[in-house]
This record gives sequence, structure tokens and C-alpha cells, in this order.
Amino acid sequence: MQLKDIKESIANKRFICPKCKQPIQKFEKFAETIDAVRDGFNIQDIDSNATRVTLICANGDCKWQERTEYPMEFLLD
Repeated sequence: MQLKDIKESIANKRFICPKCKQPIQKFEKFAETIDAVRDGFNIQDIDSNATRVTLICANGDCKWQERTEYPMEFLLD
């Protein structure tokens, strides 16, 4: 997911906390990473793109937060 998609999903209350089942309120530490491994002898290419984000619930007494590479797991369908 891109940063704008995460912001839109939080604004539209589409991320749901697995603990209290309320919309997730905010996020921190967004990072997009690209990992590449090249082996010149065998010519192996491994590229991976990842998004890392910390989702934070912050609803009432719920203090749930999780650093994840798969924020889509918390999206409503």
C-alpha cells in the first residue's frame, strides 16, 4: 500500500482494530522499502517491494498497535 492509500483508509475508517473492533485512528513510521539481491555468477535477481507501517488504534482504553508489512489484513472488505 502507498502512503496516500493508508491515509485515505484511515480517514474513511476502513482499518479495523482486531482487539476492540473499532476503526484504527492513526499510524506512524511509514516506510517503503525495495530490497534487491543480485548474484552475478548465476544471475539471480530477487526484488521485493514492501510497505512498513505502525497502525495504532487509540480508541478509549484500547492501546493496540502493530508494526506490519501487511496493512491490508486490517482493511474492511
